[in-house]
Amino acid sequence: MSHLASGAVVDRRPSFRIDTDVAVAGGGAAGVAAAVTAARQGLRVTLVERYGFCGGGAVAGMSGTVCGLYEASDDPAQPPKQVVFGFAHEFTGLLERKGGLGPPVRYGKTYTRVHDPLVWREAADDLLREAGVQVLYHSTVTGVLLEGGRVQGLALYTKQGPATVHARFTIDASGDADVVAMAGFPSFIGDQGRVQNPTMIFRLCGVDTEKFLRTYGADTIMPEQISALIRTCHGRQYFLPRAKIWLFATPRPGELLCNCTRILGADGRELNTLYCADFTEAEMEGRRQVREYARFFRDHLAGCEASWVNDTGVQVGVRQTRQVRGVALLTNEDVVGARKFCDGIARSAWPIELHSGDKPRVEWLLNDFYEVPYGCLVPQQGEGLLIAGRCLSAQHEAIASARVTAQCFSYGQAAGHAAALCLENGCEPRQLRGEDVRARLNRDGARLDE
Repeated sequence: MSHLASGAVVDRRPSFRIDTDVAVAGGGAAGVAAAVTAARQGLRVTLVERYGFCGGGAVAGMSGTVCGLYEASDDPAQPPKQVVFGFAHEFTGLLERKGGLGPPVRYGKTYTRVHDPLVWREAADDLLREAGVQVLYHSTVTGVLLEGGRVQGLALYTKQGPATVHARFTIDASGDADVVAMAGFPSFIGDQGRVQNPTMIFRLCGVDTEKFLRTYGADTIMPEQISALIRTCHGRQYFLPRAKIWLFATPRPGELLCNCTRILGADGRELNTLYCADFTEAEMEGRRQVREYARFFRDHLAGCEASWVNDTGVQVGVRQTRQVRGVALLTNEDVVGARKFCDGIARSAWPIELHSGDKPRVEWLLNDFYEVPYGCLVPQQGEGLLIAGRCLSAQHEAIASARVTAQCFSYGQAAGHAAALCLENGCEPRQLRGEDVRARLNRDGARLDE
């Protein structure tokens, strides 16, 4: 055996330890909401985030919108009807006061709001700082502290050296159920392993947005005439694999947020970013498609004649990877049937959006909403752990509705309160009554019974 093959893996930097009440893995919408909510209950909270900022898919993935706040309707004259409140409402209000959130804009049969991702980062920093959360940026979870089936915290990689965060409760807000998988608790991936493809979102500057909006209207889903033109040009002068596209005017002057790429593997597969080779291929293919769509827009779209790519997401936008197997499962029927639960801890009126095949498929829930039960945040196996964000327990089509930003804020707020209630009552998350979490959420402005 060669010297290289027999060499030991070492890290001789000194390690360090942090003791906390609640450890939160991931600083996306769910992680920020969970950390701030738990800290406001008087708990010591440590949030671990691999980037140097919070925001997750909304910021690093540059989804750029706060989706899921409003009901959908067939009546184009119906004004926005907000159905999600609580932490989501607080955070969007802060974004608005900071000048980082546009007004509601049409998104098919509903509305969304476009944010400035730089302001999103600052708003999260402010709330975390004010709540007294200990934030560890540029820190990656590498393992779980596990004792007898109970999660006791997290192991981390940091530039300072290896670290352990010892926590009484842990919240997996990684988006990919990383903590669940590291602990070996039950989980599943998509529809029998098949997931929705990722997207590289980008910002286009130098746009005459008034001309653009006059020409194409206020709906952020581009009209059929644009989809038809894309289909005509694809494979000829341009490579444009997705014809149904979303373009949003942002709070910044002269800028469009562009959600239009469709990233498949060279072998035609829907890429799964849980696999490092797929993640890498998605990043490279995404950047290639950005240039193609930007060139097409510059050549063919009114108002985009002098435009240029300002930036892309820090990483490709991920729609779906791994889900926890929870005590409860949000089913496809729950979503389309607008089902309510006595232990519902979040509302959603967002449509099922399946981004696969030749074009995205959208299935609307009109003039109503469904609820997500508390058990979707509790793993079937393992103690000391709660789930928040898009890795909650939900079927393939259900997560295509339940994964968006407003709902992730709600899951995080629920998980933060659940952790606090568990500490107050000396119980585990599975022993906690979801109705008690709902009551605490209502006291905190969630308005679930209105």
